[in-house]
Formats: sequence, structure tokens, C-alpha cells
Amino acid sequence: MTKKAETLTLALCIALLPPIWAVAAPYLNVTTGAVALICAGLCAANGDKAADAVKISIGFLLGDFWAWLAVWMMDIMPWNPDAELFGTLFVMGGLAVIFSSLAPKWIFCPAWLCGWAIGLTIMAPGGFSAVGTLPLQIAAAMLVGVWYVGVFLNIVRNRMLAFLAKRQKP
Repeated sequence: MTKKAETLTLALCIALLPPIWAVAAPYLNVTTGAVALICAGLCAANGDKAADAVKISIGFLLGDFWAWLAVWMMDIMPWNPDAELFGTLFVMGGLAVIFSSLAPKWIFCPAWLCGWAIGLTIMAPGGFSAVGTLPLQIAAAMLVGVWYVGVFLNIVRNRMLAFLAKRQKP
């Protein structure tokens, strides 16, 4: 298949599928829809390997939980906010790497760390009292990023490329 066909099918899929999610997300009470695009970006950086989708999903969900836990911990700590932030990031970052190294077939460490950063970015500014359903919304958007914008988009694109390849044969 030509580079032009690969580029154009990717452009069409990116132009079509993520905007469908962007429009649908608010109707599903998901205010964190853009998280899907960030998560899909990590999947793409990993080479769009569908075989890794489960461990990437688990990593993102652990990161989301890790962010919720970090916001809660910083809320109850009695220290200076800078010390709380440093201590929380130091301990939890190290633990995330260690825990993910114990189960690399099931947990993709970069997804855990990225998911944690995403969750902190969204949840931390309002503090724990304002978290509400944000962890669930973030989790939904993360899974949409991996499975819809990542895996499904690539299935659609590969079928388009296969169709075009059949049409080119003499």
C-alpha cells in the first residue's frame, strides 16, 4: 500500500471517529472526553499494538485510581501543600513503577503514570471535595481512548487499506 493511501485513510479515520466521541461524550455525562485523545496518543506511541490494549487499559485505570488516592491523601495531610505534593508524588510514583514491574504482562507502566497525571490534572484543582464522579468519567474516557479511538480506529483503517489494496490489483 502506498504511503499516500496510509496517510489518507488515517486522516479520514482521525477526522471521523474521535469527533463522534467528542459529540457523544457530554450526552453520556462524560465531561472529560478529551482524555480519550490523550490515551489514544499513548496507544499510538506504543505502536498501536492491539495486543497491548488490555494492559494499557489496566495501566490507565490504575493511574485514575492513583490520582483519586493522591488527591484524597493530600486532602487529609496536615503538612505544607508543597511538602504534601512532593511526598505524594515521590512515594506514589515510585510505588507505581515497582508495582507495574511485578506484573508487566498485565500493567503497562507508562499508561499508569500517564493516567495518574491525567487524573491529577483534572481532579487536583478542585480538591477531594469536588471530585464527585470525575474518576468514573475519566475511566470511561480512558477506555474509549484505548478501545474506540485506538483499537477500533485501527481495525476500520486496516479494512479500508485492505479494500483499497484489492481494488489496485490488475
